[in-house]
Amino acid sequence: MLLTPFVAAPVLARTLRWQEAAAAVAIALAFAMKDPLVVLARQQWVWKLPQPQSRVAARWVLVEAVVVAACALALVLTGPWIAYVMLFGGAGLFMALAVWINMRNRQRATLFQVVSALALTSTSLMAAVAALGMIPGWCWRLWLLLAIQAAAGIFTVHARLDARIQLRTAQRNGAGVAEPCESRDRRIALLICTLMALAGLGALATRSDWIGAALLVGAAGNVWDLRRQRDAQALQTPLTQVGLRSLGLSLVYAMLAIAGLW
Repeated sequence: MLLTPFVAAPVLARTLRWQEAAAAVAIALAFAMKDPLVVLARQQWVWKLPQPQSRVAARWVLVEAVVVAACALALVLTGPWIAYVMLFGGAGLFMALAVWINMRNRQRATLFQVVSALALTSTSLMAAVAALGMIPGWCWRLWLLLAIQAAAGIFTVHARLDARIQLRTAQRNGAGVAEPCESRDRRIALLICTLMALAGLGALATRSDWIGAALLVGAAGNVWDLRRQRDAQALQTPLTQVGLRSLGLSLVYAMLAIAGLW
């Protein structure tokens, strides 16, 4: 969700500038800074005594903050500074939210993960500004397309986790294998997939074949996963394998979207 949109935007911009490298470094380190910031926040407001990991976290935050600040300054000075200030400001607000959510141990909440998907896929906007000095119309469409697929994937994974929990509970209680309940996450995932499929058919009707193909492939991939979740044996698939399949689907989806916006 972080890197694919950032790579997709320069590909569509068809240009290569040093600002793109600076933006990539700033984004990667800002993302990495979240974990040590969580450690420092817990040291400040949760832990009673100083912890050894806090000193390591402080060093990492200091180094990463210096590099991010240097990259941000270089980007702002070469402009457009208003766009960069807004993008870096939004990233700072999201980082503060992420630290607060982690402090409350709510990082697995579905709503927060959807917000994270919107924030992480917005790296395409930063890449476009770095490459072109502006955010063209196609970049907003790219962000929307990638964010929709990310949200569908999030609810599909949560539906799988719900089904696994239900299966374990049924087996522990000696009730045998029960049909997965229609959980809220499953219903939302099916709704998003339905909307994606309808949008894909609409895109095909307007001769946007690649965009239509991307939406239909994304919807079909997630629906296939949801259907597999009704099989008790399929639910035993390791989550790492499920994650690799989701990554493969996202990459295919992104390539089709790039072809459609080319």
